[in-house]
This record gives sequence, C-alpha cells and structure tokens, in this order.
Amino acid sequence: MSASLSEIARLIHELHPAVRALERAAQPLELPGLDGREWYELLATKLVPQLGDDTFLIVAVAGGTNIGKTVVFNHIAGSRASSTSPLASGTRHPTCLVPAGFDQCHNLAGLFPGFALRPSEDPADALNQSDEHFLFWRTESSLPDNLLALDTPDIDSEVRVNWERADQIRRSADVLVAILTQQKYNDAAVKEFFRRASAENKAVVIVFNQTQLPEDEEYWPLWVGTFCEETGIRPEHVYLAPYDRRAAEENRLSFYEREWPPVERDENANGESVIASDQARAPDEEPRDLLADLSHLRFAEIKLRTLEGSLGQLLDASEGLPAYLREIGQRSEEFHRATELLSAHELAEIDSWPEVPNGLLVTEIRKWWASQREGWTAGVHGFYNAVGRGLAWPVRVARQHWQGETLPPLERYQQQEWSAILDAVEKVYSKLTWMRELGNPLLRPRLDAMLGGTSRAELLEAIERAHQQVDLGADLRELVAREMGTFRSENPQSFEFFRRLDGVAAAARPATSVVLFVTGFGPVGHAVTPLLADTAMQSLVHVVGDVAGGTVAAAVGETAISGTTSTSVGYLEARFRKLHVAFTAQRAVWLAGLLKEQLLGTLPEDLQQAAKIGQGAELHRVRELTRNIRELVRVDRRTHEAV
Repeated sequence: MSASLSEIARLIHELHPAVRALERAAQPLELPGLDGREWYELLATKLVPQLGDDTFLIVAVAGGTNIGKTVVFNHIAGSRASSTSPLASGTRHPTCLVPAGFDQCHNLAGLFPGFALRPSEDPADALNQSDEHFLFWRTESSLPDNLLALDTPDIDSEVRVNWERADQIRRSADVLVAILTQQKYNDAAVKEFFRRASAENKAVVIVFNQTQLPEDEEYWPLWVGTFCEETGIRPEHVYLAPYDRRAAEENRLSFYEREWPPVERDENANGESVIASDQARAPDEEPRDLLADLSHLRFAEIKLRTLEGSLGQLLDASEGLPAYLREIGQRSEEFHRATELLSAHELAEIDSWPEVPNGLLVTEIRKWWASQREGWTAGVHGFYNAVGRGLAWPVRVARQHWQGETLPPLERYQQQEWSAILDAVEKVYSKLTWMRELGNPLLRPRLDAMLGGTSRAELLEAIERAHQQVDLGADLRELVAREMGTFRSENPQSFEFFRRLDGVAAAARPATSVVLFVTGFGPVGHAVTPLLADTAMQSLVHVVGDVAGGTVAAAVGETAISGTTSTSVGYLEARFRKLHVAFTAQRAVWLAGLLKEQLLGTLPEDLQQAAKIGQGAELHRVRELTRNIRELVRVDRRTHEAV
C-alpha cells in the first residue's frame, strides 16, 4: 500500500466515528439516519474493515435466480461447499470459505458487518429461512491464503431480504464473479446490482453459464456486450460454461475463457472463419480452473482499485458524504430562518400591565427600614409606630363607613393583573396564528399542534391556577429587600447619612406626631419643615418618618410618598420608580415563564439547537477529514497514473 493510501486508511478510521458523532448531533434536524445510505454502508462495511490490509481479496459469486451461482461457487471451492436447489431463491444466506488459519489472524465479523457469523456445519445451512442476517463460514484448505470465496443470495429474488444480503456482500467484496445466462443477462434487477458494482470500481469476472456450444459462439459477444454497456462493467475475464446438468451436479463443469473485447474475425475465400488480426487468438478450448485463475489475479492492484472505487463513492459530490454535509447545512439554515421568524417578532406587547400601588411599596420599604434600626432609635420609632396605627384607626373606620367596603390593595392589584394576563394571552395566540399562516415548513406543524383543539382553554386554566397560588405580598417583600439591600451595598455613605437622619427623625417624633394630628394629616414635608429645613431631609422623611408617614399613608393613601419627592429630590423618587419597574418586570417574567412552560415548551431551544448544528464542531470535523481524504486520493491517483 502506498504511503498516501496508508494515510487515507488512518483518516478513514477517524472519519467513521466522526460521522457517527455528527449523526447524533444532527438528530434535531430530523433527517434520515446514516444506515441505508450507500456511501455510509461502503464506509462501514468496506473501507473501515479493509483499508490498511491489502494482502487478501474477497471474491463473491453473484447473479440472478436459478442460474447456477452455487454450482460455480462449488467449482471454485472444489467441493460441495454449498447446497444447490432446483427451486428459485434457494440460497438465502451467504456462505464464506476462508483459507486455513485466516480466522485466527483476521476479524471476520469486521469484514462482514451486518451479519451474524456462524460456523457452517452443513452445506444446507444457507437454505434455511430466517429474518436474521446470517453468514455461514468454514475453512477450505484448497483456497490460497489470500483469497476468500462467497456464495450469495439471488439479487433478483422476490424475497426482498435476499437483495439486502446480496448488497451487503457486494460492498464487502473486492471481486464479483457475475453469473449470467441468456435469460438473465438483460434483467433489470441484475443490471442495477452490477451498475452499483461498476460505480464502486469493482473487479468483475463474467461466467456466461448454460450456453449451447458451439451454437452460441456468435451470440455470446452480443449478450455480454449488452450487459457491459448497460452496467459500465469492464470484466477482468470472461468464461463460457456449457449447459450440462450432470456435470454441474458432479462438480466437473468446464469453463472456457474468451477474449474480451472479443476478437474480430473475417471469412476467407472458402467462406471459413479466420482471425482478422495476428495479435488475436482463437477461442481457448482447454477448460480453465477458476480457482487457479482467481488466485493469479493482480491482488494488490485490484484491492487498491476497489478501495479507491469505494472512496470515490464516499467522496461523490452528488450522492456521497459531501451531499450529506450539504443536507445538514441546508437543513440547519432552515431551522435558523424559523428561529429568526420566532424571535424577530414579539409574541405580545403588554402595554396595560398595572402598577403596584404606592402604598404597598411604602409599607414594605418602611418595614425593611425598621429592620435596619438598632438601639434607642428602634425603640422610639417602634413606640410611635404603634401610636400612629392607633391614631389612624378611626380615620380608616370613617372612610370605610362613607365609602363602603373596598378590596385590600393587593387583591385589587391581583384582579387588575389577571385582566392584563388575559389580554397578553390573546395577543400571543394572535401572533402565533399569524406565524402559522406564513407557512414556514418547520414551524407550521408545530404551531398547528399548539393552536389546535382545546389548547387555549387549557392554557388559561393552568395560568389561572398558578396566578391564584402566587403570594404577591411575599414577592413584593423579596423585591424591596433585594433592591434596598443593593442600595445599601452600592451606596454605603448615603445609607449612613440616611441612618443619621433617621436618628434625627426619632428625636423629633413627639413633636411631629402632634403637629400632624392637629393639622389633619397634612403633607409630611410641611409638618417637619421647622425641624428639618433641608430639602433632602424633607424627601427622606417620606421613607424614614414612620409615625408621620405611616399615619399619612393610612389616611390619604398613595399620595403620601409622592407629594414632595416630585418637587424636592429626584434621587429617592428614582429609586422608588425603579421598584415599580422591577416589580412589573418580575411579574412579566413570571407570565413569560408560564407561557414558555405551558405553550411553547422546548420549541425555542429546539430551533436554536438545530440552527447551530450547521456551525458545530462535529460538522467542522467531518468536513476537515473529508477535505484531507479527497486531497490524498488525488495525490495517490496521480502517483499511480505516473507509474
């Protein structure tokens, strides 16, 4: 084997697992698998097992139904190695003869993947009917140590499984002994089988069986010529075997070699047939020994040629591995377009999501701030908080009397949020319906499944159950704690400044509470102006002035916190608005998660994963190996042509 072919062998052994890895990675693309693709079968059953060892040939006898394949096989073996049957499709499983000791040095199972190997104990084993692919083998001492011989099932049988087994043997074989007859040389199934062999550049020996000699001498060239023209076969040898049933059964059939292309003949003056060229020779009337002729075939040249034929099939741009790589790339691009379609359009623009009431945020902010107090400040504020709640109680009772029972703010917010959710779901379904009508071949069947049947009602029921189970109060507390904690860690100096102001507010609580009560719960900033004239302090009191702020919030509701911040300091106002935005975003993320889980499922991830396969490492690796093998095949071919 040439140096370049040795390198090809190394790359082929890397290519096989790389292609399998690519197949696994490409599963999201929903393409047909590798098994059954001709180029892959050649890779797995011919190139991987045989590249790297060119010291032996696999010779397979192949042909149509009831034309004497097994008879010829037995003549090659020199014994009744396989049983013959007068019935069509007699041979159902291949039989392999191996030289003595061959099985100890070679992996037979690796040479014939797809078959369950069984030692042959009875020549009739090959006739047994079974759905499993068996290959029966036995040692034959008459074979040279570098030749294996196989009998194959009929390639035109009505039994489909016979075709499959014969195809697998064809891929593994280096040399095919084509058995033809006057009835079968032009059969469509037979020609199709040998067209594939020609495409793989197999070495072929033709045995034209059951001839009437000398009557068929003028016809066999036409028959063989038609077969070769239809299949592209260029035979290594052509033999004629006469129709002699007794000789066939007794394993003493004669095989006469004929020149191919046939010699040209003219007639002399007496009307006798003569050889037109001195270079041509008359038909050889001495029978040939098929096994001896096969043993003298140019083993290394044939091995190299058949392997290169298989490599050619593997690297064929239209039907080989490159076509498979293009198929993956194109399919991946289709998924990419589907992903872009799904992501380029918002499923729903929620422009009516309610804002959480200011009073709820104020309450949670005050609770958080109270948890940060220590020592006498905590005691003072705690006492006046209790006083403030007592002062506010009659106000709340009076308001309920005049205004009637009202829903708590959190329940009212939850009702408003459910209306927004219904609106959002309706918009999502409208957008998905629009996408389905665009007719994307990958998205349409998936969207049909989403939009069909009772999916909308089931989705709303699931969202409603989840919505009723949400603890909005806990979500709000967690958000405030997180945002205020971030404020404390990111702005430690401001936080300390506010803590000192909180101490000032605690010292002023008695005066503040009296003033607020007397003035009828006026704006907090005005109430504390004599004590905290600085505008920054006025804004801060809305957060830290618990007695005043708590009382005012309970009495006048949501206006308590925004009355002065809008005119004094923008910093705390911005922090407060950030809480509004953050809570709305948090609730929108919750809804998006439910829609993802209950409606879209894994569709976005599946599309994205499939879209990335065209740029994945597995595809890149196979492309690289294919490119390297193609270049080495060119180098090896140029080298042999030069020689």
